[in-house]
Amino acid sequence: MSTRQGGGGDPVAVARDVVLRQLTAAPRSRAQLEKKLAERGVPDEAAEQVLDRFTEVGLVDDAAYAEVLVRSQRLTRGLGRRGLAHELRAKGVDDATAAVALEQVDDEAEEAAARDLVARRLRSMGALAPEVQTRRLAGMLARKGYPQGLVMRVVREAVRSAGAEDELDPED
Repeated sequence: MSTRQGGGGDPVAVARDVVLRQLTAAPRSRAQLEKKLAERGVPDEAAEQVLDRFTEVGLVDDAAYAEVLVRSQRLTRGLGRRGLAHELRAKGVDDATAAVALEQVDDEAEEAAARDLVARRLRSMGALAPEVQTRRLAGMLARKGYPQGLVMRVVREAVRSAGAEDELDPED
């Protein structure tokens, strides 16, 4: 068996190679790397040794990973706090580390992101009844992890505002 598959050679060297390959492709949490090493058949002791060393030198840093993930998922997918927490859990980031990373999302920023998402989506919903717009927009924000109270407030205001604009400018 080749070293690439974790079957031959020094287990520490195999673990190091696997971790380096994984980190070259994209940032990873320690839990993701542990899982990958287990899949490759690397003994737990070797995996622990390599991951501890990579953590010492800063190549594996769950706190930094969580902060980057929160920032990128907010920008690219428009996720709310609950959606971000779910993503972090799915990536193996512990709750305490996730909580610290989620502190960068304040209420105002979350509301602004929700308003932006609704405004962009509402532009393509002009022909739909307000009830349908409300249902679809609320569902979109809920799936992205926004709190229910915020969802309903932002959606109602946007749909009401869009309806008022349509009444003022019937040519649209």
